[in-house]
Amino acid sequence: MPTNEWQIRPLSKLDPDIQPEAWEQAVESANGKVPSHRIVKDAVQRIIERTQVPNTYQLGEVCQILAKDNPELRGKGGCWGIVSQVNEFSCTVRMWDGEHTVGLQHLKSYNYLPAECEQMQVICDRISRVYSDSLEETVKSLLQSLGKLNRPYLTELEEKLLSLLESEVKV
Repeated sequence: MPTNEWQIRPLSKLDPDIQPEAWEQAVESANGKVPSHRIVKDAVQRIIERTQVPNTYQLGEVCQILAKDNPELRGKGGCWGIVSQVNEFSCTVRMWDGEHTVGLQHLKSYNYLPAECEQMQVICDRISRVYSDSLEETVKSLLQSLGKLNRPYLTELEEKLLSLLESEVKV
């Protein structure tokens, strides 16, 4: 049996029905003794890797970023990105401010048609050419807002705003 909460904390990442299996594996790894936090964490990680679903995302697919429980994605939640590289347990996605590697649990496909994905690629390219850290905060916020649209097109007004920014930034 565990002797403190720190030993069992990693188990919270698993479904309750799998937690006993992970604890048994950790005890086995500790040669029948009460396992340390590190041993339990390693056992949990092995189970997570074993039970992960295969990566079904495809190059050019448009996905929404789900930032929950990932401080590295702060400010990106709800934004869309375009898959530029498919890895075993993650994807690299192009966004308005560059490329980011994102775990599969933090992606959700928009299930756009190929033509819509191509439209989003054009929009992403345009925003990326305009975006830079040296821009005024309002301009960066506007570009970020365009990066959060959950539709594969710009309205007439959004198109005019982006065209104006392109001409002002001399893209």
